[in-house]
Amino acid sequence: MNNNQKDIFQTAWKQLTRFFQNEKTQKNARVTYQVIWNLTLILIIVGVLGFSFAGGVGAGYFAALVNNEPVRSKDDLKKDIYNYEETSEVYFADNVYLGKLKSDLEREEVSIDKVSEHLKNAVIATEDEYFYEHDGVVPKAILRAIYQEFTNASVQSGGSTLTQQLIKNQVLTNEVSFDRKAKEILLALRVEKFFEKEEILETYLNVSTLGRNSSGRNIAGVESAAEGIFGVKAKDLTLPQSAFIAGLPQSPFGYTPYTQQGKLKDNQEPGINRMKTVLKRMHSNGYITKEQYDKAIAYDITKDFIGKKALPSEKYPWLTYEIEKRSIEILSVSLAKEDGYEEKDLKNDDLKNQYLELADRKLRQNGYQIYTTVNKKIYDKMQEVTKNYPNFGYDKAGEPVEAGAILIENKTGKIISFVGGRDFKREQTNHATASLRSNGSTMKPLLVYGPGIELGKISPGSVSANVPISIPAGSMWHPGNYGGGSYTGVTTAREALKNSYNIPAALFYMKIFNQRPASYLEKMGFTTVTKEDYSHPSMSLGAMSKGVTVEENVNAFGTFANSGEFIDAYMIDKIVSKDGEVIYEHKVKPVEVFSPQTAYLTLDMMRDVVNSGTAASVRNRLAFSSDWAGKTGTSQNYWDAWFVATNPNVSFGTWLGYDTPKSLKGTYNGLEYNKRNIYYWADLINAAYKVDPKLIDPDKRFQMPGGIVSRSFCGVSGLLPSSACQKAGLVKSDLFIAKYAPSRADNSFIDGRYVSVGSKRYAALPQTPGEFTSGGFMLNPESFENIGLKYVDDPGSLIPGGENWGNVVGTKATLNDNGKAPNALSITVSNNKISWGLHPEGDVVGYRVYKNGRKVASINSGGNLVYTAGSGGSYYVTAVDIVGKESAPSQHVEIGAKKTSAKAEAKDKDNKSKDSTKNKDNIANKKPDTEEKKPDTEEKKPDSKEENVTAEKDKDKNNTDKEDTGKDTNIDKETDQNKGQNTDQNKDTDKAEEEEEE
Repeated sequence: MNNNQKDIFQTAWKQLTRFFQNEKTQKNARVTYQVIWNLTLILIIVGVLGFSFAGGVGAGYFAALVNNEPVRSKDDLKKDIYNYEETSEVYFADNVYLGKLKSDLEREEVSIDKVSEHLKNAVIATEDEYFYEHDGVVPKAILRAIYQEFTNASVQSGGSTLTQQLIKNQVLTNEVSFDRKAKEILLALRVEKFFEKEEILETYLNVSTLGRNSSGRNIAGVESAAEGIFGVKAKDLTLPQSAFIAGLPQSPFGYTPYTQQGKLKDNQEPGINRMKTVLKRMHSNGYITKEQYDKAIAYDITKDFIGKKALPSEKYPWLTYEIEKRSIEILSVSLAKEDGYEEKDLKNDDLKNQYLELADRKLRQNGYQIYTTVNKKIYDKMQEVTKNYPNFGYDKAGEPVEAGAILIENKTGKIISFVGGRDFKREQTNHATASLRSNGSTMKPLLVYGPGIELGKISPGSVSANVPISIPAGSMWHPGNYGGGSYTGVTTAREALKNSYNIPAALFYMKIFNQRPASYLEKMGFTTVTKEDYSHPSMSLGAMSKGVTVEENVNAFGTFANSGEFIDAYMIDKIVSKDGEVIYEHKVKPVEVFSPQTAYLTLDMMRDVVNSGTAASVRNRLAFSSDWAGKTGTSQNYWDAWFVATNPNVSFGTWLGYDTPKSLKGTYNGLEYNKRNIYYWADLINAAYKVDPKLIDPDKRFQMPGGIVSRSFCGVSGLLPSSACQKAGLVKSDLFIAKYAPSRADNSFIDGRYVSVGSKRYAALPQTPGEFTSGGFMLNPESFENIGLKYVDDPGSLIPGGENWGNVVGTKATLNDNGKAPNALSITVSNNKISWGLHPEGDVVGYRVYKNGRKVASINSGGNLVYTAGSGGSYYVTAVDIVGKESAPSQHVEIGAKKTSAKAEAKDKDNKSKDSTKNKDNIANKKPDTEEKKPDTEEKKPDSKEENVTAEKDKDKNNTDKEDTGKDTNIDKETDQNKGQNTDQNKDTDKAEEEEEE
């Protein structure tokens, strides 16, 4: 400062001093001070009063906003904030994880101690940096938010703590209003009062919405995010991964790396930039070092994103949908019972639908653990076999042949595996559990033979007619065997089941028809039996009104393996809540259907089906040997092909058919439809055997219970054999339940004579020339009402003849005389052999051979129509009818040419002339004969596509293999039976049947 400036400052200071020292100035200052002080006091008082008023108004306003909000207890708050959806999980058998059920939001709960520290720190640094300091709210943040709201500021910073966000997500709504905000603050303060910080943070981490996973599904909770985005557990998240997930809540679907289709987005910058923001906040809040920050910022997070992951419903569509359906049904019953209803009340459709809807919602929200019976390895193998099987058949009208199969453990009812179809994307119907089809001849053991044996009306040795029949059933029903043939006259129940003869099954069914045998089906789990099914005889061949599923059909066969007890099949073993409470566990409830004796005899008959009957071709396809008993089946028009079999451990069945019924008949890759199905069955069971040999191929065989005896019987009546039956060679033996074994001797045979025409036999008349008759035993069909005579179209057809019938003929099997002499024959000669054809007139019973006018031979119509001439001479043949009338001579033939006298030649010429004149007179005098019968020149041949092994061969074999001990002891005939069947096992024969239905 220079001298001039000092002078100016000193002058000014002196003037100011004089001013304040002036008396007038001091007086004015005192007055001014008093005024300012008073004004200040007034302002302070007004300010305090105003603030108090504003606070009171604010408090009153806040009280008014929360007036309707109930005061929640700790338990109420806990219930509310922990009430979040969690996806249910599904397991194969043996706790093998399958996946999560489909839901709108996928979430998996995780405890706080199993969450990465990086993730917890990232969430706090980003969402609530004062989390560990506040009591639920941050006042300055609230004031800032209120100011921004009143001033309509362009930037709304918000003021919610993690606790408030939790309240907003779990208790309140997302509505933007002072009313909701006030309630949020109140509840946040109460939550902080009742719960620890770690509990609040844990819940927040489980409820936060976090975008989509690699399957394209919406996810919530950090465990689902960690697994769905990075393929790791929440506890194993790295720093960059943690920061990425912590940044998602601000804009879950903006920052998520995946599209709705589960594909990676082309632009990942929004999510990456948000991750960097989170890392910056973690560093500024001291959660990570500068070195960790720099390393995480430079990390390429995109390489951690996992690729698209198939959902269980995509990889196991039939299985997951079946599990969902069954779980919902189980939960609906449980929920209804909780509300005081009984299961029978759910027959009301409205009530049932109400609880099904509720159960569906709970299944997808409550995080259940569902444990099933399905073996993953066997299931996978069966799908693989189905995918690669080459012999299903031709597509028709754009539809492929579909398939269904199911494997059930007998003792428990566990569904081990199934095949729902060939391609879920093309056809979603589960052909194992939902598709209803006619079960064809697989119905016979369930509805005819099993119940018939149980009721004491049928035994394996019971005899039935096996010829064309007519049964009145509204209109007349004419069941037929496969291809319209395979008629054997009479047959036993064992032979009929083995060869799948339909006619005996229908006749056996009529024996028990009035005892309502369809009730046995309902005992064995058939849920589709209708009132009409009880009144249709065609039910015996599988003609159900609605049909049956593969599951129910196969399940019923297990009844025989379980010694007559039905055990319902199931797939859901137990359901456990997320708290570990078992809310459902399956319990086996056996139902008594058949006695052990009935079950065993039915099984023993079905063994023959597999060993040498219609399923014999399966033996050479199996990779193992087991005690299988089963039945093939074909529905009307060849629409359905079945094979169901059971052994001591499991029951397994397959079905082939078109969704829109069409014929399966015809060869494909050289195989008829029945073999295509049986080979498919074998390939599937072989695949299961490779996975679990002990389950599929048990060491034990079916054991015969007490109360079963072996007895001989007459093969045409089922009664104890008489001496006449023994002489006729018609004695058989088989197993019987002791109390139902035959006790009355057969008395149907009498001595008599018969004639043969072709392969048939007829009773001789008194006028019949004895030279054409044979001595034998006459069998009167009237004595055999028990074998279905009243339904038989032609009683004479019951005794078909042939070597297996020895010398037996029915007394009603007679030929009608046509009232005239037979016409002359035409004969041929070759190498001294004279031959001719069967006479076209049906009443011709024999032929006479003449040499030089003298009879030299009599040949009946059932023999070889050939005569070998001896020395030379002139030969001719005549035909003789049932009453002895003889035809004119055939043309004369010379054999062994020799010279003859002129007189002899003239005589021979004269004889020929007379014969010719006589024949002309016969023709001229012939009258129409309406009773003339067209002869059966040959038996109807079996269908060319089916090898038919005649019942007679089986009968002879049975006579050889079985021996009657005559004692009421339990005799295991398995060894003898197998000896007789081994020869058939190497034949790749497979006889199919066509079940004709109403």
